[in-house]
Amino acid sequence: MQPLDILVIAPHPDDAEISVGGTIAISLQQNLRVGVIELTSGEPTPHGSPEIRRLETENSTKILGLTWRDNLDLPNRSLQPTLEARRKLAEIFRTVRPQVILAPYWQDAHPDHVSASSLCDDARFWSKLSRSDMAGDPYWPPLLLHYFSIHLRIHPTPSIVMDISSQIETKMEAVAAYESQLITGRKQEFPTVIDDIRDRARYWGWSIGKAFGEPLINRESTGITTLSSLVR
Repeated sequence: MQPLDILVIAPHPDDAEISVGGTIAISLQQNLRVGVIELTSGEPTPHGSPEIRRLETENSTKILGLTWRDNLDLPNRSLQPTLEARRKLAEIFRTVRPQVILAPYWQDAHPDHVSASSLCDDARFWSKLSRSDMAGDPYWPPLLLHYFSIHLRIHPTPSIVMDISSQIETKMEAVAAYESQLITGRKQEFPTVIDDIRDRARYWGWSIGKAFGEPLINRESTGITTLSSLVR
């Protein structure tokens, strides 16, 4: 397949939309090729089922207009950065060959998110290995950025904040597609879970003088050749 520009690693269906749905929509608007790989089905949950989650994911994928999406079917609730999981994700990297990986932040209350972050680091390294029987040619994804989830009430300092103002409604529509997780059985009085997600985007937008934003962090230095992209 044609290489992706951006690949989002999501521990469960809905994590990509909640955390970087606006960044995905903006990138697609800019004619970038964007994919999502879920690590697990996200099930069991109180109001979901494998079929419900599959249909919700398909709906959200259509709303966003994603280039590519797949699921590794690793164990939900007990996700671990095992050698088998590392191999599966490394083969994805070698196949779709993304320029940018968006992965979960390494601090989180949800154990699956912490494991997913570690797994991304491990698979990124394995992806470049030669003399291997893994599928695909060796490949080192150049840039790994981390997005913040909603399970841990901390105040991280991002490296960059993406202005998603023009795509906030697309993000929120894609988020709302996961009705079994974010609406069914949840309180409907303000603030709802949906309100919280939108309000966080509003806060990060405020932090950069825009309407809405999404934070990302980079543990590595990023080289640039011009300051023009930093001029507002």
